[in-house]
Amino acid sequence: MSGPAHPSGLVEIPERRHIWAALLAAPRPLVMGVLNVTPDSFADGGRFFDPDAALAQARALVVAGADILDIGGESTRPFADPVPLDEELRRVLPVIETLAPEINVPISIDTYKAQVARAALNAGATIINDISALSFDPDMAPLAAEMQVPVVLMHMQGTPRDMQRQPHYHDLLGEIRDFFRERLDFAASQGLPPELLVLDPGIGFGKTWLHNLAILNHLEVFLDLGCPMLVGASRKAFIGHILDLPAGEERDVGTLAALAVAVMRGARIVRTHNVAYARQFLAVLEAIRTAPAGS
Repeated sequence: MSGPAHPSGLVEIPERRHIWAALLAAPRPLVMGVLNVTPDSFADGGRFFDPDAALAQARALVVAGADILDIGGESTRPFADPVPLDEELRRVLPVIETLAPEINVPISIDTYKAQVARAALNAGATIINDISALSFDPDMAPLAAEMQVPVVLMHMQGTPRDMQRQPHYHDLLGEIRDFFRERLDFAASQGLPPELLVLDPGIGFGKTWLHNLAILNHLEVFLDLGCPMLVGASRKAFIGHILDLPAGEERDVGTLAALAVAVMRGARIVRTHNVAYARQFLAVLEAIRTAPAGS
């Protein structure tokens, strides 16, 4: 990404806002490619933990058509233990520092730690993807407001260590909606304008497989909150439950069904491991949806 340089090396705020607005103005859904720089990811088994492997995969995702590259150094799969700050920095920073000058798509840092986010932003990332929706680290919201970067606010019941023990809701969609309202109010109070915020219902984060299906099938109930919706259903356990498939690439076909419903229910961004499949699938889906009658 190019643009006027901040003293830290970060692209200037007006340029970052312009890039984000231009992305969201695209006539098709955006594809966020996932890069897990971890040894224990559920989706890829740690294949990209080595920095060279991570860089090769990142470049492949961009070539495949990723609109955004989401880089994370801590697995947030169910029952995962937290990663120390220094280790998370060691995993993600070299990758971001190498990629940022050479790729032409925005980099998102997938973290709930403000220190990791700041270092990543200074290294060239321009989006924060926070599974805690600015709630785990009190310094994250002030950082996002200071930098005026887009932030993904995700819903999660509990923490990665306990979220899948016994997920329970009295009113699934209503409780997630109330959570989003509260987080949007909080973000506004911290100086983050709504045009920089994205909502993610957190598929697989404190939900049963049936909860995930209900969220996907009724995603439109969140649209009037006024922010674009991001859905990350790629290779999740609910797909494995339905198809009786282990975690990994075997779930990519099932992922496309979830992607289709999410987009048809209003998702503007889909987060996926197989960008090539997603881009091909969405191209056909959009062609069908937008074809004039009688053509």
